[in-house]
Parts: sequence; structure tokens; C-alpha cells
Amino acid sequence: MPTYEYKCKKCGCRFEKFQGIKDKYLEVCPKCGGRLKRLIGAGSGIIFKGKGFYHTDYKMNGNKKDRGKED
Repeated sequence: MPTYEYKCKKCGCRFEKFQGIKDKYLEVCPKCGGRLKRLIGAGSGIIFKGKGFYHTDYKMNGNKKDRGKED
């Protein structure tokens, strides 16, 4: 589930809310009761999970005997 950022139009309060994609947007500020605007987020970075990721996990140019050599 993504995290959305909201800003109150009345008091300027900014906060994040963890919501499902199909959930309705929040409309009321929890502090003052003013109207909220959902902000455009930068998104999240890639999260790597598992034992590890190495440069050998990706396709390399050249043939197998050249893989040990650096450019």
C-alpha cells in the first residue's frame, strides 16, 4: 500500500497517511477540520529484499572470458 501526503488548506498542517490505492482520499484535517489537498509524492525508491544483489546479477556485454576484466 502506498503512503500519501496531505496538506491542509486552512492551517497548513502536512502529514502522511498509509492507504490502499482504492481507499477514498481524506477530506478533513485532523487538527482544524479544514479541507485537505493530496500532494503529489516523489514515490518510493526500489526496495531490494533477499540475500543480496551483486553486479554479477545483471547482464554484461562481451563474452564470458571478458567478464573478469575491468574496462
